[in-house]
Amino acid sequence: MGVSTSSPENRISVVTVDFPPVNALPVRGWFDLADAVRAAGRDPGTHCVVLTAAGRGFNAGVDIKEMQRETRATAGHRALVGANRGCSEAFAAVYECEVPVVAEVHGFCLGGGIGLVGNADAIVASEDATFGLPELDRGALGAATHLARLVPGHLMRALYYTARTATAAELHAHGSVWRVVPRARLRAAALELAREIAAKDGELIRLAKAALNGIDPVDVRRSYRFEQGFTFEANLSGVADRVRNTFGREAVDRGGADRGAAERGEAERGDARHESAHHESAQHKGAGHGKQEADR
Repeated sequence: MGVSTSSPENRISVVTVDFPPVNALPVRGWFDLADAVRAAGRDPGTHCVVLTAAGRGFNAGVDIKEMQRETRATAGHRALVGANRGCSEAFAAVYECEVPVVAEVHGFCLGGGIGLVGNADAIVASEDATFGLPELDRGALGAATHLARLVPGHLMRALYYTARTATAAELHAHGSVWRVVPRARLRAAALELAREIAAKDGELIRLAKAALNGIDPVDVRRSYRFEQGFTFEANLSGVADRVRNTFGREAVDRGGADRGAAERGEAERGDARHESAHHESAQHKGAGHGKQEADR
C-alpha cells in the first residue's frame, strides 16, 4: 500500500498509487506521490513516466474521512491545509516532471484524480473510465483548472456545477484522451505510447517538455492555488463543513428512502389484493343470488 516506482522497460518508469479501497489519498500520500514523480523525472535514464493506480479505480481524490477525523481532533484547519498543499504539490509534480507523463486511467477518476490527469502529458484510458469533479457535493472547490484542460469551457462549467462525470469515450471525442481500450489492454496501450515517447533522445525530450510548458496559456500552479483560496473561504464560513458532514449519509438516506418506498409499495399491493379479494367475493355472492332467482 502507498506509492511505488518500478521500471518494467528500459527508459520507462511506472509510478503506482495504491491506497485501498478507492485510492482516496491521505495528506501524506499526496506528498509521497509528488516525491515519486519528481524522482522518476530526475533520473537521467528515464525518458517517460507512466502514472497508474492499483485497485478499483484510478483516484477518488482526498481522503475526506481523514479530514473529518483531524478536524474533530484538533478543532482547526491543519488537515485542510495539508490536503491543499499535498494536492498542489502532486499536481505540480506531474506537470513539472522533467519528462512526459502518461496517465493510465481505469475506473473512476474523481476530484484530485482530475488534477493529476489534467496535468499529465497524455492519457490512455480503459472503456470503463469516468472523469469528474464531485467537489460541490463534498464541501470543496478546485481542479477546475485541470478539468478545463480536458473539455471545452462551457462543458467544464456544466460538469463542475452538476458534479456529473464524463466517460473516456467522451473525452476521447474532445481530444484529451489519446486512446480508449478494454481494461485488459490498458497497461499494454499505456506502455505502447510510453515506449514511443521514450525512444526519443533523453535530453531533447526534456527540452521539449520544458518548451511546451513554457507556451501554456495558463499557469496551472497559480491558477489552482487561486481556486484553493475559495476552498479555504468555504471552510472558514462554515459552508464546507455543512456540506462535507453529509458525506457518507447519502447512501444511508437513500437506503431508508428505498426501504420506505418498498414498504409503501408492499402495503399498496396488500391493499390492492384485499380489494381484489373483496370484489371477487361480492361478485361470487351476486352470481349465486342471480342463480337462485333464475331457479325460482
